Amino acid sequence: MPTYAYACKDCGHAFDIVQAFTDSSLSDCPECQGSLRKKFNSVGVVFKGSGFYRTDSRDSKGSTVSAAPAPAASPAPASVSAAAAAS
Repeated sequence: MPTYAYACKDCGHAFDIVQAFTDSSLSDCPECQGSLRKKFNSVGVVFKGSGFYRTDSRDSKGSTVSAAPAPAASPAPASVSAAAAAS
């Protein structure tokens, strides 16, 4: 469940609370019963630097990850092969 930050418009009391997505927003300050506003913060996780993209972990000489062989394709039915050859 996400944590939401609230601040009172009247007394300035600020606090965080854990609420479900389905819970309605709080409207009354627990300190002075004034009106609350929901504060919006930046994202909690930010990926910076190298190593987060597939190309960042590769060296210039080639891939270090061994690829599994591709599965063999199943042969097409004769009716599909004949139709492809006719066109």
